[in-house]
Amino acid sequence: MTIRVLIVDDHAVVRQGLKMFLSLDSELEIVGEAVDGKQAVALARELQPDVVLMDLLMPVMDGVTAISILRREVPETEIVALTSVLEDNAVIGAIRAGAIGYLLKDTESDELIRAIKAAANGQVQLSPKAAARLMREVRTSESFEALTERETEVLRLLARGLSNKQIAQALVIGEKTVKTHVSNILSKLNVSSRTQAALYAARMGLVSALGEEMR
Repeated sequence: MTIRVLIVDDHAVVRQGLKMFLSLDSELEIVGEAVDGKQAVALARELQPDVVLMDLLMPVMDGVTAISILRREVPETEIVALTSVLEDNAVIGAIRAGAIGYLLKDTESDELIRAIKAAANGQVQLSPKAAARLMREVRTSESFEALTERETEVLRLLARGLSNKQIAQALVIGEKTVKTHVSNILSKLNVSSRTQAALYAARMGLVSALGEEMR
């Protein structure tokens, strides 16, 4: 199945470079390009891409604001922040807004392609440096103890980068059941994304450092 990708970056040379090497993979289709967050939102509504590669620092509308809008309006689309910025507020802002991944622009091309494919399957993708910064912001809470044993199992596998389908196969349960467990986990932990839930899992020691788990 072809993964439909929308590229968002205010620099033409970056968009062209991304389009050039991503197009070499037969499983990826570049369906559009946007120069800022406002255009990204409009195109995503129209094109319904599987994955959006989102720069963060852009004119008119920044990436974090665009991510927040897209999570509400195009919930089936996964968003990967692809940026040169590694400031705490940018990393935390993008993940809180609902990005499933956070990668730096110095990421190797083959690693980026793997991350896009993984994100399309609902798998969390964080660069090790971004994961380290996010970990410092995670506060464990009593709500973690409210998880059932099965929910804890699901959370552990989610944090290891498995998709719902892979979790279902690993636990020999239905994919719909996994979705229900994930929804309950997010509700109990009071977080809005799989990425934030994965960070809780790492903080609680259910998995090792997230940046390493997701390689």
